[in-house]
Amino acid sequence: MFCGSIVALATPFKANGAIDFEAYGRLIDWQLSEGTDGIVPCGCTGEAATLSHDEQKECIRFAVERVSGRVPVIAGTGSNSTIEAISLTRYAKEAGADAALHITPYYNKPTPAGQIAHYTAVAKAADIPIMLYNVPSRTGISLLPQTVAELAKIPNIVSIKEASGSLDQVSQILDLCDINVLSGDDSLTLPMMAVGASGVVSVAANVVPAKVAGLCAAFRAGDLEEAREIHYELFPLFKALFIETNPMPVKAALARMGLIENVLRLPLTPMLPDKFAQLEKVLKKLGVV
Repeated sequence: MFCGSIVALATPFKANGAIDFEAYGRLIDWQLSEGTDGIVPCGCTGEAATLSHDEQKECIRFAVERVSGRVPVIAGTGSNSTIEAISLTRYAKEAGADAALHITPYYNKPTPAGQIAHYTAVAKAADIPIMLYNVPSRTGISLLPQTVAELAKIPNIVSIKEASGSLDQVSQILDLCDINVLSGDDSLTLPMMAVGASGVVSVAANVVPAKVAGLCAAFRAGDLEEAREIHYELFPLFKALFIETNPMPVKAALARMGLIENVLRLPLTPMLPDKFAQLEKVLKKLGVV
């Protein structure tokens, strides 16, 4: 289930701030036609932080129904409140999601003991595969490899989206346990796969889904030359999508491609013109605009 290119899908909004489900459906259909291996609704790229719980549930159910079993749907149901995370994860299971993505509790900054207690409670309360999500740049705290190894003993904690930016971290995790690892950084997908990751939960796949899927497929097929060629072709995009806070650049790119409106929820705002000019230059070079 957890391999290849899994897109961290952006959530399109209308000008009035409401979720644009028509555009959401188009994005999902396009991802599937381009060969994406999995869909993540309501992750960080999907602006889960500013979705109400009702909206989050709507997005999860919509994605599950639109995908209709063609690829796995891994619903973002994490929270810094364990009670909320349990509630959302139970809903994802009920709605038919294949798995749930759980960010490390942010702001609270739990110790490793607290992290283990949090994830254990969620995993035991909801009978669904769990993907851990380590992104210390957003949460202020990291999952140590030893903590991941301890959590991997829980039967339904089966994967981790690793976005610490450290190849050593991935190597240590895989040395300690056999949990599935996915890159959480597009620019590190290829090197992480080289040390044992099975793919990526990708921001860039929102913009170039076939290319990201192709990179992962080439590596898994043993065609390292092709994988490297795609990596270097996309490397400027990987960096350009983070010149301002994600998902500001990716939504600007999707809007420039005519797929959504460039609407974000405060406190996020559209890209500054000079930053967008840098992104647009990369998009033009790739031929997506």
